[in-house]
Amino acid sequence: MSSSHLPATSESLDLASEAKSPSDAITILYQVLNNPASSSEALRVKEQAITKLSELLRDENRGEDLRSLLTTLRPFFSLIPKAKTAKIVRGIIDSVAKIPNTTDLQISLCREMVEWTRSEKRTFLRQRIEARLAALLMDSKEYSEALTLLSGLVKEVRRLDDKLLLVDIDLLESKLHFSLRNLPKAKAALTAARTVANAIYVPPAQQGTIDLQSGILHAEEKDYKTAYSYFFEAFEAFNALDDSRAVYSLKYMLLCKIMVNQADDVAGIISSKALKFLGPELDAMKAVADAYAKRSLKLFETALQDFKAQLDEDPIVHRHLSSLYDTLLEQNLCRLIEPFSRVEIGHIARLIELPVEHVEKKLSQMILDKKFAGTLDQGVGCLIIFEDPKTDAIFPATLETIQNMGKVVDSLFVRSAKIMA
Repeated sequence: MSSSHLPATSESLDLASEAKSPSDAITILYQVLNNPASSSEALRVKEQAITKLSELLRDENRGEDLRSLLTTLRPFFSLIPKAKTAKIVRGIIDSVAKIPNTTDLQISLCREMVEWTRSEKRTFLRQRIEARLAALLMDSKEYSEALTLLSGLVKEVRRLDDKLLLVDIDLLESKLHFSLRNLPKAKAALTAARTVANAIYVPPAQQGTIDLQSGILHAEEKDYKTAYSYFFEAFEAFNALDDSRAVYSLKYMLLCKIMVNQADDVAGIISSKALKFLGPELDAMKAVADAYAKRSLKLFETALQDFKAQLDEDPIVHRHLSSLYDTLLEQNLCRLIEPFSRVEIGHIARLIELPVEHVEKKLSQMILDKKFAGTLDQGVGCLIIFEDPKTDAIFPATLETIQNMGKVVDSLFVRSAKIMA
């Protein structure tokens, strides 16, 4: 950063806009910020220069320079209103977030700014940066630290009654508990977020986030029809805003259709709503729907391999597809073993096109779960299937008769006791 300075005027900003390269424009903007002038016009020009500079540094992937810019601007922040300071600080942090692979830098930057805001007694800004830090810690799987941070923050924000921030924090807490597999607390936090959101105007993006989280929690409880309606609401909100989360909402809508045995509807939904979202996310769900419609495990496994990033690495989809795969495998195995009373495990494995070890493990699990009556003869590698034992109707009738006789004897005993008395 150059130590010389340029006048804090509109002409200097125009000079930066006309620069031949981004590095020249960055140098000019730094020189404008170095100007010691503090008139209202100079401050206004400097605010514009900061916005342009943060955009250029973001485009050049210079995350460390954005971090040092925030430190450099601290004396400037004392000259402008606190609301404008908060806007600039959050804008620069947002710029760093748009640079790939900067999670650690963002966490470090948020920690620094929390310390600064605490020393400057800027409570409003500190609370928002702490909420951002908690979200980053959750993304980094540092759940205990994020939960500790949120627990203190939610009490403070409730006391100040900042409802809009409270919705964000409750939503974040719900996501955090869901990541920790604590479904009751995740639902409680989401209910708290909805209650607060009903009392105020909530921006469409935030309402979409609430609906998306509601859909995820309902899907976790196997209530796929309700989950579908929430995902649809989230998709409509995000689609209207051109938010990148629209495609994920649509992906989860398709997942719900598959899970309620309506895989044939997937192609229709994609053609009617998703032409502008066509890509690997939707191709993955279409491949799963095709495999499920054909009851083909081989196609299912091919889809999981071909779209590993979209299916296996998405924790929400992966959890439900694992359940779907198990159901599909059980249905196929039951259909294949139905004609037999004794069959080689290797033969079933060849028919279903899966490894023998995999088939043997699944069959033993199904026997233990009483999905069918049978036993595995591992000495000869055979499955022996028993006929379902028919319950003889005489036994329940006999038990009922004995119970009734017991009641009669008890009644006679009570009567005889009264006569004797």
